[in-house]
Amino acid sequence: MPNFCAAPNCTRKSTQSDLAFFRFPRDPARCQKWVENCRRADLEDKTPDQLNKHYRLCAKHFETSMICRTSPYRTVLRDNAIPTIFDLTSHLNNPHSRHRKRIKELSEDEIRTLKQKKIDETSEQEQKHKEINNSNAQNPSAEEVGEELDEDILPLTLEEKENKEYLKSLFEILILMGKQNIPLDGHEADEIPEGLFTPDNFQALLECRINSGEEVLRKRFETTAVNTLFCSKTQQKQMLEICESCIREETLREVRDSHFFSIITDDVVDIAGEEHLPVLVRFVDESHNLREEFVGFLPYEADAEVLAMKFHTMITEKWGLNMEYCRGQAYIVSSGFSSQMKVVASRLLEKYPQAIYTLCSSCALNMWLAKSVPVVGVSVALGTIEEVCSFFHQSQLRLELDSVISVLFQNNEERGKELKEICHSQWTGRHDAFEILVDLLQALVLCLDGINSETNVRWNNCIAGRAFVLCSAVTDFDFIVTIVVLKNVLSFTRAFGKNLQGQTSDVFFAASSLTAVLHSLNEVMENIEVYHEFWFEEATSLATKLDIQMKLPGKFRRAQQGNLESQLTSESYYKEALSVPTVEHIIQELKDIFSEQHLKALKCLSLVPSVMGQLKFNTSEEHHADMYRSDLPNPDTLSAELHCWRIKWKHRGKDIELPSTIYEALHLPDIKFFPNVYALLKVLCILPVMKVENERYENGRKRLKAYLRNTLTDQRSSNLALLNINFDIKHDLDLMVDTYIKLYTTKSQLPTDNAETIQNT
Repeated sequence: MPNFCAAPNCTRKSTQSDLAFFRFPRDPARCQKWVENCRRADLEDKTPDQLNKHYRLCAKHFETSMICRTSPYRTVLRDNAIPTIFDLTSHLNNPHSRHRKRIKELSEDEIRTLKQKKIDETSEQEQKHKEINNSNAQNPSAEEVGEELDEDILPLTLEEKENKEYLKSLFEILILMGKQNIPLDGHEADEIPEGLFTPDNFQALLECRINSGEEVLRKRFETTAVNTLFCSKTQQKQMLEICESCIREETLREVRDSHFFSIITDDVVDIAGEEHLPVLVRFVDESHNLREEFVGFLPYEADAEVLAMKFHTMITEKWGLNMEYCRGQAYIVSSGFSSQMKVVASRLLEKYPQAIYTLCSSCALNMWLAKSVPVVGVSVALGTIEEVCSFFHQSQLRLELDSVISVLFQNNEERGKELKEICHSQWTGRHDAFEILVDLLQALVLCLDGINSETNVRWNNCIAGRAFVLCSAVTDFDFIVTIVVLKNVLSFTRAFGKNLQGQTSDVFFAASSLTAVLHSLNEVMENIEVYHEFWFEEATSLATKLDIQMKLPGKFRRAQQGNLESQLTSESYYKEALSVPTVEHIIQELKDIFSEQHLKALKCLSLVPSVMGQLKFNTSEEHHADMYRSDLPNPDTLSAELHCWRIKWKHRGKDIELPSTIYEALHLPDIKFFPNVYALLKVLCILPVMKVENERYENGRKRLKAYLRNTLTDQRSSNLALLNINFDIKHDLDLMVDTYIKLYTTKSQLPTDNAETIQNT
């Protein structure tokens, strides 16, 4: 929903203006001044909370000195800002004009009566507020701190000021630990000699600040016993929740300001023994940059329906995002989790049809399809491939593999050099990963054999043992057949998937080639006996080359023991158990991921000038843009605006280059003269299938990977992870302290100089 300005005779709204819109303040005194200056009688009887929630004033009604920018992406008012610029007479010059807000001239008696009524109501509210504070009502959760806190009406006492300074020090330490990725716990309990007290990392940093002369902390703890915890685990948890919520809110505020966004989840990760889904959000900020930011973890649920419900609740209720503005969703998952996330996608689509289910630009289509194949052998093979890649990530082992590749490819040095370069990268995420693996397989087997050889004393037992296990896995005939079948089936989608990660024009034309891809795969399915025969022959030849015995999986052999009537051969078994379900699944998955809505959206990429040029400016964006008509500021003028947009680029000067990406088009100086085109490009840009053109704004995913790579599983914390990944986001210590005091303490609970009220002995 757009924000409308509440000022009389002002018709501005947020969807048609770059101006900032500000909520009415919750402070009763300042809010009353805003209402009086607005001169709207209908606002006089509303409470500050109602005004804060439902009414806004645009920046045009404030002196420029009252407005400041706290960051390149955020505009705020000064604490004492009062609106003073209003036009209360323009309607008199145009008696036929109709405004949505009517002005009622108030007499002095009416104003005096309304003010007295306000004073009486405020007194009643203060009395009720005191009664509620004295009751034992349950504290609200820390996730509800997104709105501004009420300003203190009474001045703080010395005791309250000291307590706020003390809490600020605690928050500073927690933020430091999060940014520097320092775990809360220190030594394990079984590592500490009996009778010796060793503080955890948080307590140690707190002691360090006390010893460095921080007066607030010293005064608080000068009478504390040596073995007393300065801050209980419960208090740490509460404060971390507030830190996490406040940091996240900075990002989510920008997301809400941009209106449209997409949701992306990354692969399931282990945090302190529990599975979580990392959640990222895509949006275009007010500087027209596409950003992909990490916003938190969702505890993973094995029950798909429960997971879908919790996912929706977290996004809408806890994080406060309006899913009506969600225009895309993508889920990167490892084998075994695909079916659950597909249920999540379908449930969200049922509620929000415009939240298109797409592929994520950071994941190759072929690997995404392979991970979603519901065949156990495929999941096992993919896990083995990842382990092999991880094993040779160590530099010395990689050099060992390089030397084996050099020997094997003496007659084709160019291919050998290419494979060595590929091995130095994360090749398991490439479109042609299975082709590479088939070419590399002999080198991998020989290298692993050499490492775990009894005569080789270069490697320790751990490395040799791991090499033995991996060698056994990759020389299993089931593994050989699986990778050969995947290589051949996914060869039909390789070029298509590569184009999806290419330039904007590649993505546009890829959408048109999907029909041909599906036609090829359907032909394979109709003639699966013939195709599978060739695939199985290739797998058998590769196994013979590596001296691998051809046999059925052990599990199946044991099940067939005693069944004399079974005439099942290895070839027919793998056709029914592997080839058929793999081809069927990939056909269906392509249809699901490239729905009619998704293809329509990709067709709208003809708005990008370079694509228009390749189409000789004979484009039909208006037909495909119908799905986004409700997102346009002026849908009635779309046809005329698109015509002007085409003419602009068709008759450009010879020295003017056609913008080739959405990013370039959004940063054109005159894009503001094409509001509908701008809105369409902005929505297309946030679709997960579109790559982030400027790598500077893809930090969320990179920092997430770095955090997971650099942090031991049992030391990971969802709270600290958010602080570490978003270490450069502005944070407000005063807001955190005020939030903590409001949520977890009352006046009767405020700590005194005797710190036992918040300590754990």
